[in-house]
Amino acid sequence: MSAAALPVDKSVPTPRSPELPLTGPIPRHWFGNNILATHLVNGVSMLFPAGERFFVRSVKHYLDQIDDPHLRAQVKGFFGQEGRHAKEHDRWNEVLSSQGFSVAQFLSLYERLAYGVVERISSPGLRLATTAACEHYTALLAEKALRNRILDHSDPTMRALLLWHAAEEIEHRAVAFDVLQTVRPSYALRMAGLMMATACLGSFWIAASLLLLWQDPATSLRTLRVNLGQIRTIRKKSGVHAAFIPGILAYLRRDFHPTQLALDQLAADYLLTAQLT
Repeated sequence: MSAAALPVDKSVPTPRSPELPLTGPIPRHWFGNNILATHLVNGVSMLFPAGERFFVRSVKHYLDQIDDPHLRAQVKGFFGQEGRHAKEHDRWNEVLSSQGFSVAQFLSLYERLAYGVVERISSPGLRLATTAACEHYTALLAEKALRNRILDHSDPTMRALLLWHAAEEIEHRAVAFDVLQTVRPSYALRMAGLMMATACLGSFWIAASLLLLWQDPATSLRTLRVNLGQIRTIRKKSGVHAAFIPGILAYLRRDFHPTQLALDQLAADYLLTAQLT
């Protein structure tokens, strides 16, 4: 892609394979040697593989109701990107296991609860609305990662993994939302999905992060206090402020659409620089 050939709001997502060396030596505390920051990111990363596959299932359920050929093409690009994200984060979960963390047992419980119970008892419309809300949340996180350069002091391989993922999340941030608006254009359903996404993502993310901190021999109250101070300093220097509250307020608007977040250039610039275009 040249600098002039930038993606537009209705572009078709392009699946990419970054071929990252996740089998190589990656420090246990890869995020600036900060235990708390590392495990906060590891915690949400652990959820990605099963979560991405849930997103694909939720959208795929309505594929035969999508008549617009361009939206269908976007959906297929979305499937390709999410499938590759799941695969790469599966590999990172294996690295965590090799570092001595008991990842498999937690993931088994998480998948039984989230997808064996919650997904099963939820209607297809609620599952799609939850997916659309989760995609909004990941776009908010992606914007902070790319715009505020908060990963500059992290391990290069992990930085590449997360920024590639962030850029592609921005590219397909509107796909699930557009499918929802096409097949189930209900504001009440969209709000129910937002509540479900907030509750599930928040609870499982906290649980995963606490598990990793508990299992890490380097964790201590003193270390966590120091790490928290470092995180606050990074936030202050980088200009990072709360991402979720403004994002939730935006999502509450009846006229909200994900492309109102003007992020396409941000993703395109990173993909061009990383030679992933």
